[in-house]
Amino acid sequence: MSLLVVGTVAFDAIETPFGKTDKIVGGAASYISLSASYFTKEIGIVSVVGDDFDENFKSLLTSKGIDLGGLQVKKGEKSFFWKGKYHTDLNSRDTLDTQLNVLEKFDPVVPENFKNAEFLMLGNLVPAIQQKVITQMNKRPKLLVLDTMNFWLDIALEELKKTIAMVDVLTINDAEARQLSGEYSLVKAAQKILEMGPKVLIIKKGEHGALLFNKEQVFFAPALPLEEVFDPTGAGDTFAGGFIGYLAQTKDISFENMKRAIIYGSAMASFCVEKFGTQKIENLTQEEVDERIQEFVDLVQFDIALV
Repeated sequence: MSLLVVGTVAFDAIETPFGKTDKIVGGAASYISLSASYFTKEIGIVSVVGDDFDENFKSLLTSKGIDLGGLQVKKGEKSFFWKGKYHTDLNSRDTLDTQLNVLEKFDPVVPENFKNAEFLMLGNLVPAIQQKVITQMNKRPKLLVLDTMNFWLDIALEELKKTIAMVDVLTINDAEARQLSGEYSLVKAAQKILEMGPKVLIIKKGEHGALLFNKEQVFFAPALPLEEVFDPTGAGDTFAGGFIGYLAQTKDISFENMKRAIIYGSAMASFCVEKFGTQKIENLTQEEVDERIQEFVDLVQFDIALV
């Protein structure tokens, strides 16, 4: 197993200034695994759904080489559901409904053939569940990446800090970095967070790009300017999938290669926001992915002579 993805496989209902949906497929593990599948194969998912979940979407994941052996299906129960409405700027949103359903009693079980995964991506989930997955691995993965959100900072901070101390890379957004560190300056925030255990920190800034930190270096990657952003749901997870997928493909976890991985992650996230849910990232061609990567290269590449 090359990459193990842990997180939610769920239903969302989304409203933006550009339209609205009924129930569509969502969840961190859905976005992460789909995005990563464009770069690496042998991906496994650990998650849980009810027997109401979309069989067509499960078939889509399988067709992309994603092993669903760790996806628990609870008979007679409903899948996790989230409903939200985005404001005009698309940077803020209101949660209208959250139904934990099967997630409320989720006890993750890592299949034997997943336990030697080289790369482990812990998508947004209860910190205690993330820890359970880590402890089930036969050996420490080559790279262990954690994504989380402000909800867990609010209600499970101590458990979250325990999880943060166990991983190599943490990805959060700028508001969460400030909340976790107590620092407004993102540079100061990064250094405080790195003292909590991870070797690398990624701070996502949405339409303003992403920052990559270790204790000695910092790298900034811009976001691609898009004419239209339709739905930002799952963009952060899609970014994480592109990032970990590229690293799993190259097997190179150096800081220099993580710079490249951030560009790949940003490119995948730029696709995600162009349609509702996972629609855009379900059936991209390799040519489309390559062209989008080249757009990022062209965006940041320049020559300068120091005199």
